[in-house]
Amino acid sequence: MFLNQMYKKVVWVFLLVVSLLISNLALAKQYLVKTPDEYNRAAKRLQPGDKIVLANGVWQDFEILFAAKGTADKPIELTAKNKGQVILSGKSNLRLAGEYLVVSGLVFKNGYSPTGEVVSFQQNSTNVANHSRVTEVVIDHFNNPDKFLSEYWVAMYGRHNRFDHNHIEGKSTSGVTMAVRLNSEASQQNHHQIDHNYFGPRPILGSNGGETLRIGTSHYSLSDSFTVVENNYFDRCNGEVEIISNKSGSNTFRNNVFFESRGTLTLRHGNGNLVENNVFFGNGVDHTGGIRVINGEQTIRNNYLSGLTGTRFGAGFVVMNGVPNSTINRYHQVKNALIENNTLLDLSYINLAAGSDKERTATPVDSQFKANLVINRDNHAPIQLLDDVSGIAFSNNVSSQATAKEISSGFTLTDTKLEQADNGLWYPADKALAALGASRSLQPITKAQVGPTWYVKNSLTVDFSAGRKVAVSSSEQLVEAIAKAQRGDQLILADGTYILDKVLSVSTVLSLQATNPGQVTLYNTRSLMFELQDGGSLKLQGLIIDGKDAPDSAGNVLIRNTKLPTLQNFTLELDQLQVVNQNINHSFHVFDAGYRSFADLISITNSRFANITGDILRLNKEQDDLGIYNAEYVIIRNNEFSKVEGAIANVYRGGTDESTFGPHVDFSHNTVTDSSMGKRNKAKASLLLHGTQVNKVEANQFVNSAVVVLEHTVGEPTTTITNNVFENSPEPVIKQLFPLSGATVTMSGNKTQ
Repeated sequence: MFLNQMYKKVVWVFLLVVSLLISNLALAKQYLVKTPDEYNRAAKRLQPGDKIVLANGVWQDFEILFAAKGTADKPIELTAKNKGQVILSGKSNLRLAGEYLVVSGLVFKNGYSPTGEVVSFQQNSTNVANHSRVTEVVIDHFNNPDKFLSEYWVAMYGRHNRFDHNHIEGKSTSGVTMAVRLNSEASQQNHHQIDHNYFGPRPILGSNGGETLRIGTSHYSLSDSFTVVENNYFDRCNGEVEIISNKSGSNTFRNNVFFESRGTLTLRHGNGNLVENNVFFGNGVDHTGGIRVINGEQTIRNNYLSGLTGTRFGAGFVVMNGVPNSTINRYHQVKNALIENNTLLDLSYINLAAGSDKERTATPVDSQFKANLVINRDNHAPIQLLDDVSGIAFSNNVSSQATAKEISSGFTLTDTKLEQADNGLWYPADKALAALGASRSLQPITKAQVGPTWYVKNSLTVDFSAGRKVAVSSSEQLVEAIAKAQRGDQLILADGTYILDKVLSVSTVLSLQATNPGQVTLYNTRSLMFELQDGGSLKLQGLIIDGKDAPDSAGNVLIRNTKLPTLQNFTLELDQLQVVNQNINHSFHVFDAGYRSFADLISITNSRFANITGDILRLNKEQDDLGIYNAEYVIIRNNEFSKVEGAIANVYRGGTDESTFGPHVDFSHNTVTDSSMGKRNKAKASLLLHGTQVNKVEANQFVNSAVVVLEHTVGEPTTTITNNVFENSPEPVIKQLFPLSGATVTMSGNKTQ
């Protein structure tokens, strides 16, 4: 009897569970939609547990509003039929609003958002998303055509939202890649989670406004966000001096990897933030930085920073000075900072009390720097004291180099050897130092562990030898080969002459090389020979370019960018060239940068330029003084310039912004003869470098040529002028245009004859 009753009860419970499951399944609906209209109809009927599935294919000009209210146990989903096979193109975006929403599997590519955000966790200022998630979504080079029309790619509003396992790559427009917004009470104290994302390469912007992640703004910086940023991979995020700009309080940055990224994780505003267990791999790449500390109650512990070359504000480790009684948008004093158990390995600079000047006089106070490991294997001493650091208590640290006497009692000097652990990081072989620096249990996250598993992380780079070798022996073949070129193609030109009656439009990465240098001559019969389109990079090697057959008109140009603003950075390399007879009329220029164009590198090496009525490099198109400029690195080495009427280089970076590293100019081992004296040379100089940040003028000979002029503006420009000969040519002129620029100048070994 008892067993029979138990049996009936079990059956009854089983039938109840089955009934409930069937009931739930009956209530939850799945909508497979194939058009925006079908989506909009389905979106109006959504109930907790429902799912909308987008059919595979390209969805053109589709602005998705995903507004609904799920529950914690029955979220509402929007996904792709097959993840990665739903492409949002053209003018498309995504807005979430409501509760417990989940979006996954979408790819934004080949287009841009018509609004200021690609993915937004709000419909409008009064309807935000809470407890919602965006996962396995891709935004790949989804850039507005107007480079300096500021836009976010991801904007988080509301509370308790998660952004995870996404792939974000190739933002080349102004504006933060991802922003956590605190501009309303509904979005403050938000407890967002940002994890396991791949933040792929962001190219140098050449202006302020290129952060990869920003949490808050200065206006709301005294508010807490409680955002957790963990287990993300920042891969060559090079937009500007701040990779992450923290501008709110009580945030956590944990277990992230920064790989060869220029700039720093910057605690710019806000108090009480935690930075722990992060790994920075600089690998000696220029301007790679680590952590910059500002404001109060910051904790920086158990981080591993290696091979970082950055200087001043972008150094490997920075503790800033503040402004007394600072306004909310300036620099607040560092107070009660705890900096402990960090490994600082092979850093070029550790700058303490950085930014000290007539305004920033509030030195760090009530802070600790303890149990840190400071090792440089090249015997360079990285720690710089830039003001009074008596407000930082140094204790139980180890350094491989002697430190300043003011802090030496807080360091033990050691020459310990290092050994590489299973996690790939380096630790002291001396077991007595095991408690110092970052923990051996630290496990840097890898690229394979972040982003969607189904989307390849294969960022395109400029490699002039990556493609096919294509033999060319006639003018017609050359024109055709350029029109059909694939990325990285090398056009190998046979000996002879090539008369070009068409403008050569370069829209990919392309090189033209002489089979035998000096035996290939190009004659241009148009006012322009090469035009670099958006996405075009060019290398010319071993060629003679003769302008004698160019049109008899003013303003001819050998190479220029398209006149339309471009999104993609380019590279231009000229090697072993002979460029002659560009004097058929006045103002015949070699290279003329386009407005809103930007070069990662322009290199001129081992070449000869003679009888030219214009400029060699015109990199002065950004005259609106917003800190925008045309080239990051300009290298001019081992060349001869003779009878060039214009400037050899005119490089301009105007304004007072300090958020960029460049331009950098290296002018070395050149001979300049009878040059830059033309009446139409607006620069009135052989070199005019305005606002450039790193300048090297070394081992050149100037004969009967115009003056070299450097105009220092903001930042801390560094100029080295050494071992040059000025024969019947003026000595260089250096102008300090801003009294607080912090410029440094080295002039030595120069001779005037």
